[in-house]
Amino acid sequence: MKFWTTLCTLLVSAMLMQHPANAGDAVGVRHFPAHSAERGIDLDVTVWYPAQPGGEAVMLGDSKLFVGTSAMRDAPISEGKFPLILLSHGAGLAGNPQALSWIATPLARQGFVVAAPTHPRNTGPDKSAAETMKLWLRPADLTATLDAIGKDGLFGDHLEQGKVGVLGLSMGGNTALAIAGARIDPKLLAAYCDTDRLNASLCQWVRQSGVDLHAMDSKPAGRDNSDERIRFAMAIDPAPVDVFDIRSFAGIKIPVAIVNLGQPGKIPATTDASRIAKAIANASYATIEDASHYSMFGACKPGAAAIIASEEIGDPVCEDGGGRSRGEIHAQLIGMAAASFRRALKTAP
Repeated sequence: MKFWTTLCTLLVSAMLMQHPANAGDAVGVRHFPAHSAERGIDLDVTVWYPAQPGGEAVMLGDSKLFVGTSAMRDAPISEGKFPLILLSHGAGLAGNPQALSWIATPLARQGFVVAAPTHPRNTGPDKSAAETMKLWLRPADLTATLDAIGKDGLFGDHLEQGKVGVLGLSMGGNTALAIAGARIDPKLLAAYCDTDRLNASLCQWVRQSGVDLHAMDSKPAGRDNSDERIRFAMAIDPAPVDVFDIRSFAGIKIPVAIVNLGQPGKIPATTDASRIAKAIANASYATIEDASHYSMFGACKPGAAAIIASEEIGDPVCEDGGGRSRGEIHAQLIGMAAASFRRALKTAP
């Protein structure tokens, strides 16, 4: 089976921001459980945070294809209070919180606490096409994370009240828009894989897994997943954007920043958010024309292209739009995210 990647966010890179955070250069990483009443399990949440020296050096997101990012496990947290960014990963091949470390680490270095739940069965050896397509469960995972981190003994006292944002990439971008107030249209979701026109690799996986989206119980799909504690949302190449009820975007009350990767007119329909950005009252929209959806993948290791070919992954995950390196594109995305969250949450530069 080919790994589907059009809706994946595989974020692993050694690229770090060059501007030191007020909290210091060290970045700590810890895990804690967040109970999900809806799923009936504890979510595994990865948290990056400004840290004092100490802890154990670890490499997050390292794989045979992609370069990992270093952090200090269980390092003591820096003194002070910090705004919180909830981070939503993509789905599929290596779409997990650790793979988001290339952007989470520099944001923590910039003085943010970044918390990313693992969306169950959206990735890894137990991934499930049926569970992955239950898109309405993902924003609820972020809400459960927000509930839990405020009560956590380590982080609760270090969060600035009322300064919470959300960042999502690829399918995580869909999640970010949903928790901001966008609603899925159950009929559009049910019909999403009627053809391969919208997303061939994802829909091939869905069909090979024996999943019929029309038969899936999607009654909860159109519910309101907004969380009023969220003050700002940023979505990078959100996907799928073509399953939302376009009318619901008019009800989003918070500022939203949307970034598409690729040249206008050539961005795949399932990620092209230019239309929905116009439907949100307080939204900004930007493109990075020399990037592609695969630019959200980590920096490829030598020999990665040969592994991709031999394992028939099927997508050119080491290719960008041409012109600049992936590291340079990552640096631009990191800079855009840091500036956007700093402005929206009114934090000091």
